[in-house]
Amino acid sequence: MSQSDEQSGLGPRRLAWMAVSETLKRRVPLDDVMEELARAENLSARDEALARAIAIVTFRRLGTLGHALRERLNKPPKDERLMHLLATGAAQILFLDVPDHAVVDSAVQLAQNDPKLHHAGGFINAVLRRVAREREQILAEIDPFLDTPTWLEERWIAQYGEALAQEIAEAHRSLASVDLTVKADPVAWAKRLGGVLLPTGSIRLKERTAIRELPGFEAGEWWVQDAAAALPARLLQAKPGERIADLCAAPGGKTAQLAAAGAEVLAVDRSAKRLQRLEENLARLNLKAETRAIDAEKLDAGPFDAILLDAPCSATGTIRRHPDVAWTKGEEDIRKLAGLQSRLLDKAAGLLKPGGRLVYCTCSLEAEEGERQAEAFLARHPDFIRQPITPDEIGGWTECITPQGDLRTLPSQMALAEHDRSGLDGFFVARFVHKPS
Repeated sequence: MSQSDEQSGLGPRRLAWMAVSETLKRRVPLDDVMEELARAENLSARDEALARAIAIVTFRRLGTLGHALRERLNKPPKDERLMHLLATGAAQILFLDVPDHAVVDSAVQLAQNDPKLHHAGGFINAVLRRVAREREQILAEIDPFLDTPTWLEERWIAQYGEALAQEIAEAHRSLASVDLTVKADPVAWAKRLGGVLLPTGSIRLKERTAIRELPGFEAGEWWVQDAAAALPARLLQAKPGERIADLCAAPGGKTAQLAAAGAEVLAVDRSAKRLQRLEENLARLNLKAETRAIDAEKLDAGPFDAILLDAPCSATGTIRRHPDVAWTKGEEDIRKLAGLQSRLLDKAAGLLKPGGRLVYCTCSLEAEEGERQAEAFLARHPDFIRQPITPDEIGGWTECITPQGDLRTLPSQMALAEHDRSGLDGFFVARFVHKPS
């Protein structure tokens, strides 16, 4: 990045624009694209954070942005990159505390520096200035499904009913909370960190802050983990000395929970790179686990006392945190992943001791990856029974327990009156026990 780019703020805005375009074009996670592109941009940590903020809010409100732009264009441009540049500009004007003139000027400069868009400066200037003038009108749009792709809207209405589907869609427009899992004494740590102790045992920070600068980070007393993501490992009820497999383990929050409980953990993930990060996290936390970079379907180990299977899924339960998911996934992805989940469940069943416990979970809102998987598993494996989850295991929180005894969390749940960062990731969790011989 040149010095002039740094002074004008073009670097982070170019990174955000490129990241949005590449994510939509390649249908891959925004985090992966950001990491890849950031190396070439060579931005400061502050500028990279700005780029990420722009890209995330663009995806979070992509429906609103597209609607607002189309309403103000006689004819949408054929070049998708131009539309993406307009979207990232409009996102800053509407949803970030950035001066309008800085947004407009930088977008015009980015276009003028691009060989294919150098002619579009005047067009961009006119459109974004109109967005700024009509900000209040645009933000008055109250359709809760405006920022939800139609395919997801239809699925959620069919599964949850229109009222609850609207609540989910509205929750996805909000900034995700920052939750922590602590090794011990959550009451004391909640007080020390100025957080809210949730019924499930997680700590929710009241303010967004530099995580590494908080008390206890360097000492490895806690780690960042969404409140819903912390539940599956707790429900496995790991005991000291038990041999436990954590399948599809990265990034490692659940592995840390199991290791902190004193279990002998084998953390399995097909990605050696992601496992390396898991190992680094465990080192900071002063916890130990054996790691193995292998496809879980090919794992030759066991038998285990218990297995945690956090299966690959569509991740539609994490849209608050990763809003690009809504725009990069489709129903075909769900069908393919459901097949993989079934195979992984069957594999896990064969690795358990008689009497062993299996917790299956996905961060998905889709029944094919949750409720239907649980029922199909029990139908295929009569030697397993469901072990219902009880309210006392999750702090008396009854709202998320299904009639079958499984757990289903929704982004619209865990509302805190004293806290503006309500909600949690959407998860499905089922617990099974292998009948003793």
